[in-house]
Amino acid sequence: MAPFVQVMREADINKVYDEQFNDRRDRREARSRRDAPEKKRKLKQKLFDRGMGIDLPFLLIVLVLLIIGMIMMFSASFPNAYYNKHDSYYFIKRQLLFAVIGLAAMIGISFFNYNKLHKLAIPGMAVAWGLLVLVLIIPSPDGVKRWIGIGSFNVQPSEIAKLAIILFLAHWGSMFYDKMQYAKYSVLPGIVIFGITAVLLIAEPHYSGIVITGILIVVMLYVSGMKVKYLLIGAALLAVLIAVAWVTGILTYAMQRMDGWGQALVYTSSENTEMWNATWQTRNSLYAIGSGGLFGLGLGNSRQKYLYLPESQNDFVFAIVCEEIGYIGAMIILLIFALLVWRGITLSLRSKDRFGKLLGIGLSSQIGIQVVLNILVITDWLPNTGISLPFFSYGGSSLIMLLAQMGLILSISRTANIEKQ
Repeated sequence: MAPFVQVMREADINKVYDEQFNDRRDRREARSRRDAPEKKRKLKQKLFDRGMGIDLPFLLIVLVLLIIGMIMMFSASFPNAYYNKHDSYYFIKRQLLFAVIGLAAMIGISFFNYNKLHKLAIPGMAVAWGLLVLVLIIPSPDGVKRWIGIGSFNVQPSEIAKLAIILFLAHWGSMFYDKMQYAKYSVLPGIVIFGITAVLLIAEPHYSGIVITGILIVVMLYVSGMKVKYLLIGAALLAVLIAVAWVTGILTYAMQRMDGWGQALVYTSSENTEMWNATWQTRNSLYAIGSGGLFGLGLGNSRQKYLYLPESQNDFVFAIVCEEIGYIGAMIILLIFALLVWRGITLSLRSKDRFGKLLGIGLSSQIGIQVVLNILVITDWLPNTGISLPFFSYGGSSLIMLLAQMGLILSISRTANIEKQ
């Protein structure tokens, strides 16, 4: 009888243990189910939430522009690639490689503490100027010295110079923000930076680079606190310098580019050979834009890209965009660009430090400036001076630098002081 009682007691004890174990398990599972949404929310915040992780809306806008740009660049480039390179995929294959490198740089830089760049502001400017000097030493067959060849890859120092200028002026403006209303802290450094850079770019020659860097410097100095009266005085002096250069013929290369400015549709006869050739690219750009109409000819159906519009994969790629997807498609793309600039500036303004604010505004403004100038060039509102369209125009160094700069804005977004939604 005793062994039987002992077995029963052990069974009761085991039953109690099982009930306690099941009860603890049920409580753990219930707690896990209750806490799962909170853990998921915290994980999402860590990866993407504004103020803790990269800004998801900005990242998505960048990716959308990159994808659309790759598609349109390929559509605009394959006739030229087939005719000149005997490979319809020549430009898109290289651009895809550049995009992969640029995306890797963007993601990597987004984890980087941008405040560490304070130490690189002055050395970065010196390196940029050094590269602009180096490109002048390297022989060039056509006399235009803009690229440094590294194997099959070309580096354009002017792209590095743009970033260096933004970085230096963001550093300078954050250090002397309370003194930027004085000329020696705003006008003087602006003149020095622009003067040295402009002289080196004139020697290439690269006049579109001068225009972009000049506007960038003005924007950076203005948001740093420079008085408006200095901008007006500077604009007046610049107008005088341009007039002197025009009269004296110093800017010979630029003068050649300006000969047919605004007259692409005026000289429609081949009798005036010189003017006909000078306005050839712009005229065919306008033909492409006009023939697209409201809805376009359809993706891939452009006619002007078949060797009528020279280098259609570069500065004039947006003319092919207008021809293939029409005014409506082109306006949607411009709207996406506007959203990118707006989002970048919004994130920058909410940064917790002044350096982040100025750096992000400068990087975002550069995109807006280039987009506006590119559209003005392809529509003959500005002389044809070679201004690329971000994310769309073919070019390795420009695309990689652009995506790296987007990585800096994403880095700023990680510390942006934005309320959680």
